Amino acid sequence: MVHFVGAGPGAPDLITVRGKQYLEEADVIIYAGSLVNPKLLEYSKDVCTIHNSAKMTLEEVISVIEHAEAAGKTTVRLHTGDPCLYGAIREQMDILDEKGIAYDSCPGVSSFCGAAGALNLEYTLPDISQSVIITRMEGRTPVPSKESIQSFAAHQATMVVFLSTGMLEELSRRLIEGGYTADTPAAIVYKATWEDEKKLICTVGTLAQTAKENNITKTALMIIGDVVNAAHYERSKLYDPGFTTEFRKASR
Repeated sequence: MVHFVGAGPGAPDLITVRGKQYLEEADVIIYAGSLVNPKLLEYSKDVCTIHNSAKMTLEEVISVIEHAEAAGKTTVRLHTGDPCLYGAIREQMDILDEKGIAYDSCPGVSSFCGAAGALNLEYTLPDISQSVIITRMEGRTPVPSKESIQSFAAHQATMVVFLSTGMLEELSRRLIEGGYTADTPAAIVYKATWEDEKKLICTVGTLAQTAKENNITKTALMIIGDVVNAAHYERSKLYDPGFTTEFRKASR
């Protein structure tokens, strides 16, 4: 059996209870060493083989899994955050399907949630933004043309940009071209929930300058939109005394 497990954003106590249990039971762990906090490996049992996938190809990962399966062992494939976001898990699952190897997926806390926690931020503020766009700039991995930063910027929704820290000047240009103003609030969160976390408030126009001044070149995400520092927003209807719900009647 193979368990795809979300390691969470960084802090070792932000893995789920189920994910921690899988780590404790695993005979083999293949972890994304470039991003996963190595302290999570301390949950493994004494007799456990550990592989760092940062140094491996897809074929090598599958080979390790096949050998574990042949020996009747349980494997944990440990990905950063939640594996469903930029985890490259589908290609692994497709091969496991072809080979008849059973697997399941254990969700994790994504770094975009960790970043919101670091900033005490709510992404969906009434009358400000009710949608969150999660995207990235194209690098060696292309982005479909219909999903350009400019096209998303036109919506003026909250945007969270992954995997783009080294392209912030271009990101700013595209955001402004798409419809955000240069003074639109923005934030850079470096290594959310790690011990060396940094959280920086800036604007769309100062993203690159802010990152440079704080020596941030990777392992960060950018949050774009008015929710970053919204001082005025509509109160939620859910807890409004004048609003009737399934569980209580309006009091006025």
